[in-house]
Amino acid sequence: MALPEQAHAVLGHPVRRKEDMRFIQGRGRYLDDIVLPRMAYLALVRSPYAHARIRSIRVDAAKAIPGVLAVITGEDLEELGLAWMPTLAGDKQMVLAVGKVLFQYQEVAAVVGETREAAVDGAQAVEVDYEPLPVVVDPFRALEPDAPVLREDREQKTNHIWHWEVGDREATEEALRRSDVVIRERIRFQRVHPAPLEPCGCIADFDRITGRLTLYVTSQAPHAYRTLLALVTKLPEHMIRVISPDIGGGFGNKVAVYPGYVCAVVASMMLGRPVKWVETRTENLTSTSFARDYHMMVELGATREGKVTALRVKTIADHGAFDASANPTRFPAGLFSICTGSYDFPVAFAEVDAVYTNKAPGGISYRCSFRVTEASYLIERAMDILADELGMDPAELRRRNFIPPEKFPYRSALGWTYDSGNYVAALDRALELIGYEELRREQEERRRRGELMGIGISSYTEIVGAGPSHTFDIAGLKMFDSCEIRVHPTGKILARFGTRHQGQGHETTYAQIIAHELGVSVEDVLVEEGDTDTAPYGLGTYASRSTPTAGAAAAMCARRIREKARKIAAHLLEAAEEDIVWEEGRFIVRGVPGKSVTFPQVAFAAYTNPPPGMEPGLEAVYYYDPPNLTFPFGTYVCVVDIDKGTGQVKVRRFVGVDDCGTVINPMIVEGQIHGGLTEGFAIAFMQEIAYDENGNCLSSNFTEYLIPTAVETPRWELDRTVTPSPHHPLGAKGVGESANVGSPAAFVNAVVDALSHLGVRHIDMPITPWKIWRILREHGITE
Repeated sequence: MALPEQAHAVLGHPVRRKEDMRFIQGRGRYLDDIVLPRMAYLALVRSPYAHARIRSIRVDAAKAIPGVLAVITGEDLEELGLAWMPTLAGDKQMVLAVGKVLFQYQEVAAVVGETREAAVDGAQAVEVDYEPLPVVVDPFRALEPDAPVLREDREQKTNHIWHWEVGDREATEEALRRSDVVIRERIRFQRVHPAPLEPCGCIADFDRITGRLTLYVTSQAPHAYRTLLALVTKLPEHMIRVISPDIGGGFGNKVAVYPGYVCAVVASMMLGRPVKWVETRTENLTSTSFARDYHMMVELGATREGKVTALRVKTIADHGAFDASANPTRFPAGLFSICTGSYDFPVAFAEVDAVYTNKAPGGISYRCSFRVTEASYLIERAMDILADELGMDPAELRRRNFIPPEKFPYRSALGWTYDSGNYVAALDRALELIGYEELRREQEERRRRGELMGIGISSYTEIVGAGPSHTFDIAGLKMFDSCEIRVHPTGKILARFGTRHQGQGHETTYAQIIAHELGVSVEDVLVEEGDTDTAPYGLGTYASRSTPTAGAAAAMCARRIREKARKIAAHLLEAAEEDIVWEEGRFIVRGVPGKSVTFPQVAFAAYTNPPPGMEPGLEAVYYYDPPNLTFPFGTYVCVVDIDKGTGQVKVRRFVGVDDCGTVINPMIVEGQIHGGLTEGFAIAFMQEIAYDENGNCLSSNFTEYLIPTAVETPRWELDRTVTPSPHHPLGAKGVGESANVGSPAAFVNAVVDALSHLGVRHIDMPITPWKIWRILREHGITE
């Protein structure tokens, strides 16, 4: 892939070396490739009903099938105290259904077989007698007084889970009352699914002799899994080893603990042999953690000149049968309060109410930092609606309301302290690249000819990099992250981290950071993650937190190594430590440039000739607790053409200008943005986990839940601005989720812009050809 000439790789240094640009391939293997001696296989029995009483479960026919080793039911787990497990959101979830089922495809029983085929045959032979109950799939209906109460296990006999609010309610109401213009719109962000290439799975291997459990699992947070397993199973934590092998995509889907994992652990402890469970694609789409499903009512006030005065948002969040979101404890609605976006609002108020329905549980952060995508979509749609109301160009409206660069660090109306930003620069660069003024003139001409062309803008701000630990935890575990560096006598380096990549290129990025700090080649740095027996404790990879936390830990840990190395260099050079200067990979005596030692020479001396009284060796561990989050931002501009006869939308051009602070590896950054934009495109035009009135999932496979191919995916035109974070050791901000956060609004804004002269103000995603065709027919544009 050719990179622009201005591309910079390692911390702003021009790309000169081949290794600056390379990707280091994963050194492990995927879960499905792992086969252990005497390994058995597990299959799950799932409910065909969305809400039903379980009258009986008969397992005799299943046990009679050759090769079936065991059948486990909810009653069996009750005897072990494992029928319910805690969720990361502080709720609890049935491992195997007891008494009744609450969503279609809920886990009812587990069957273990000598082979996968035997386990599946056994699962199909389990007979379950159900008594159907009234189904509630509409969250607004779930809140009505006469709605059936779904969670009979709770003391509160209601489908309402929690209420959360932030901001100044009274001041916002008064500001809206005084505003010259107030727009109101109900905006829904549909239920979607991360749909990783590799579904979830595990191998539980309990050794009866040692009493130790090894769990190979597709986890984005292996250390958190180990701790949670210890709390749930009562096994001592030091007797649990979690290994997260190479992962074929995660996107938040592999943060939660799923019933299949618990069943595999129980089965392995029962049988004394490894038990493997790998879900099918249908199981993944219908029962693992979904994302979004936010029903948002926005009110935005402004002056007639286009200066925003107030923002008020009321949201109903559909969490399904169990609240299985993965948000920080203090933020049950995630970081939705970033909904003021890139704009200087004097006052704002937001509230969210969470609701149970007869759908799969979840509410996880699908390639976003805890509900940030919903917030960004909301404010960017609202700004376009306001521009339409005022008859103002949407780019000009944004420019008038951006937080100015001189105001950073900036305290938002909803309490966040933005670290740095230059929003006008990103907007201006995007408009320049796409030729905005010329496109507007072209649009006027095309409208005169009866053609449909639209231009959409999204100037997003994201919030990533959780911790800091004084504010952020999940299930009580503080959100820091870690790095351990071990320098061998020959100067080669082993670095271990508490994160776990799923394709983000950690081996490359972390190696470049350490190589830069210690003056070695990236070829000399081996990066390891994912094994709790060897890696330092960390909170894992999600919410664009790897570079902001673990990347910072790598830099700080390397600097700790370098400080010890300086002392050793002073000893070798027979100079005072304060006279030793670090320059481009060498320790030099100040004023005597010919007198120096390289880092490998120092490393060798750490084991063979350390200074008297110094502990030998050259190792360090650093746990990085960030002082604040980081706030990447950018502007996306999309141009679409709509076929009046079919309603088909074609994305003609898409320009993205992102700012993630200091760029460590431009190829990895561009790859992450390409992936995020493609997912945002799919969400805008193709994807929804839909249900009928009986709770039947209508999106249970890839013929119904569509995945874009190279044929449908637009060509992405990318550029960047660079506004370093002032508090991060490298100035980096994180980028893995930015494109998914900012792009849906750009697509929708472009489509609505194409139809705005017809009076169309908003269209909910996904914007399918059928949906557009119906709108055109209603306005007499097509037959």
